[in-house]
This record gives sequence, C-alpha cells and structure tokens, in this order.
Amino acid sequence: MTKNTGIVYSTEHGRMCPACGKPLESCVCGQKQTALKGDGSVRVALETKGRHGKGVTLISGISASPEDLKALAKTLKQKCGSGGAVKNGVIEIQGDHRGLMVEELKGRGYKVKLLGG
Repeated sequence: MTKNTGIVYSTEHGRMCPACGKPLESCVCGQKQTALKGDGSVRVALETKGRHGKGVTLISGISASPEDLKALAKTLKQKCGSGGAVKNGVIEIQGDHRGLMVEELKGRGYKVKLLGG
C-alpha cells in the first residue's frame, strides 16, 4: 500500500500537480505542450462586442507553441505601445492596431488576412 502525501489542491494556487507539487499552470513534468494547428493564414480582426465599446485587435491562426505565442504577443504589444493577452491561442491587443499588425506580421513572413473591412 502506497501513501499519497502530495498536495493536490491549495487555496492559494488551486489545483496542484501530484508529481512535481507545483500549480498546474506552472507544471513542468515533461508534459510538452504542442503547437496549435492552423491553415497557414493569420487573421487580424477588431472586436468590440461584449467589451463596452472598447476595441480589441484579435490575431488568430498562428501555429506556434504557447511559449512562442506569448513571446510574439509581447513583441507585438511593445510595437503598439499597448496591453493585451494570449487567450486560447488568440493574441488580443487593446485598441485598434489592425494596420500596424498586418504590416508587422507580413514583415515576419506570415500570410495575413484582414477580417471585417
């Protein structure tokens, strides 16, 4: 009979990994995250729905690992001088920066489509 002494939940961090004891968000137990699949086109759009009229530039369709996606998002946010986040494989940048993002992504070698006019 084996004893389970590892912490599985912490009120401070939430769910914990039983193998390494770290929060699941920062678990590095050899679980390699795979790159997201895309069709080869990067889509740039503006969304205001559900954001109280504030526009957010959405960049989707980039097939990269989550770490590479975060690094690209950081670079793009610095280029715009704006905040943002990466959610479910989509880069969100606060404000309407569609033109700048299209040019920047084309310069990086991506095939870019501008959505919504």
